[in-house]
Amino acid sequence: MKAMRYYGDGGELRLEEIPVPQPGPGQIRVEIRACGVCRTDLHVVDDELANPKLPIIPGHEIVGVVDDLGEGIDHFELGQRVGIPWLGYTCGHCTYCTSERENLCDQASFTGYRIDGGYAEYAVADARYCFPIGGDYSDVEAAPLLCAGLIGYRALRMADGAERLGIYGFGAAAHIVAQVARSQGRQIYAFTRPGDAEARAFARDLGARWAGDSDEKPPEELDAAIIFAPVGSLVPAALEAVVKGGTVVCAGIHMSDIPAFPYRILWEERSIRSVANLTRRDAEEFLALAPTVPVRTETVRFSLEQANEALRRLRSGELRGAAVLTVE
Repeated sequence: MKAMRYYGDGGELRLEEIPVPQPGPGQIRVEIRACGVCRTDLHVVDDELANPKLPIIPGHEIVGVVDDLGEGIDHFELGQRVGIPWLGYTCGHCTYCTSERENLCDQASFTGYRIDGGYAEYAVADARYCFPIGGDYSDVEAAPLLCAGLIGYRALRMADGAERLGIYGFGAAAHIVAQVARSQGRQIYAFTRPGDAEARAFARDLGARWAGDSDEKPPEELDAAIIFAPVGSLVPAALEAVVKGGTVVCAGIHMSDIPAFPYRILWEERSIRSVANLTRRDAEEFLALAPTVPVRTETVRFSLEQANEALRRLRSGELRGAAVLTVE
């Protein structure tokens, strides 16, 4: 099969021909139709996450059809459309796993980081962490739901029912969570890279009440803010933008160092929270919710062989919505 692999050498992904993987007990093999290109993939190929499996096939927003079943699989059928997200394995018996916090499992493993992912023609995955994909979404439209959607949904839940919600970094995850938040009657305040008029227009198109540069103050105090951009200096900026008792949610897996800031902007019971991974419950809830909103994903298509270009354009902030690789 064709696969784009990263060798941890600071170079680009390499297009290679490798054997088709075989599913073991409890696994399914998926013939991949589409795979989203996520900012976490950038963190992997930019060597910002420690100890990836090398070489690694990135990608964890996978949509395809079940092509083969390992021993013991009775809840998926050949030809069924499924999605494979970031969380690819947990132990199932530690304190975290038995208290509905499997996203924090010490033995967890992750698709496209420690487990080969979706920048390829086929992928093998633990069937417990795969999900049926329904609704009228095309394969390309569904792909961003598997991480941008799931992480955004988890971050929104942590925003404590905020009516006035700030979103820092208006990319793939933000454009999905904004639609969910608007459907719940929340007001969106979008913060973009300084000077990025296109991103501000995109946010307004999706119903943002206000859109401005990330170094601006919003016209009203926020009840909560979600930070998708991996920029540590946005944390104190967001703290200064939220009301007393407000919450700042850091929704990325990696962020540059947070600079020192005065205690007074944290005081008055403001809080900072981080989002770590996702749970199967998040996936089940969000994938059921998305078609009812309905969430519509804006995508830019690339072929599998164009993975390096897709990553480059994501890194430089040139994309509106989500990049998706198609496998044909």
